[in-house]
Amino acid sequence: MSAVVIATAFGGPEVLEVANQGPGEPGPGEALIEVRAVGVNPIDCKVYSGAMGADPERLPLRLGSEAAGVVTLAGPGAAGPAGPIQAGDEVIAYRAPGAYAAELVVPASALVPKPDTLDWAQASGLMVTGVTAWHLLDATGVGAGDTVLIHGAAGGVGVMAVQLAVDRGASVVATASPANHDFLRGLGAIPVEYGTGLMDRVRAAAPDGVDAALDLAGTDEALDVSFVLVPDRTRIATIVSFERGLKTGIKVLGGAPGADPGTEIRDAARLELVRLAQGGKLRVVVSHSFPLAEVAQAHRIILAGHTQGKIALVP
Repeated sequence: MSAVVIATAFGGPEVLEVANQGPGEPGPGEALIEVRAVGVNPIDCKVYSGAMGADPERLPLRLGSEAAGVVTLAGPGAAGPAGPIQAGDEVIAYRAPGAYAAELVVPASALVPKPDTLDWAQASGLMVTGVTAWHLLDATGVGAGDTVLIHGAAGGVGVMAVQLAVDRGASVVATASPANHDFLRGLGAIPVEYGTGLMDRVRAAAPDGVDAALDLAGTDEALDVSFVLVPDRTRIATIVSFERGLKTGIKVLGGAPGADPGTEIRDAARLELVRLAQGGKLRVVVSHSFPLAEVAQAHRIILAGHTQGKIALVP
């Protein structure tokens, strides 16, 4: 038996608790990992909030989709995108349902090598935000010579999108509160404050125009400014403003009805993210780490919506 986080009801972070469950034995094509850290994401909160349905038959709910750890047992034929998996391998697991746990059985196909350049907490937060940012940049065709406007750039996906855009040779204008401006400059972006006057500030930061925009903020302001500044609406993408995005003809990405999940793009991005992190071109910023038993506090912070980078849980 080992520790797992479950939601015993639908509601807020108060419904989360730690229970003991056996992880099970890995079957063919699976592996058992000893989890060293777990990535926390906003979607995890939606799973038990009732926003994605509140069928009591689904309770109790296991949470999480990404973790980092060490393989302790590999089933027959266990192999990931980088090759065979064996005991002792240090890995990142994604997609890994029920990742909020001390031990976890996952399909070996979900495992990629952990970069030596990342500690456990950083490694646990590489994939969900990384593949989402990769999808956003691919969908909007961001490349060398482009100027991309990233709304909500100091959050988990934004931090990744800034770095990946810079690596592609793009210039980045990044909206954030002033407290995060020095941080974003350090990632290679030109920071601007959101709020009244944003249009003028972006124009001053990008006098030659804006080629693409990524909405990670979910505000009307983000889309209104993007519609004016970006000539081609197919080069505007959102992962939050689903309803308005679908009505206005921009790229709507993610798991919402009508959105493009980008499964193949995101799966292919995993090894590229590992390569960039291993080469020192991609940082994972972890603002908070909590013991597994303090999961409710971790979720209160992420629900507040002002986290810089990622939050990790450590079993």
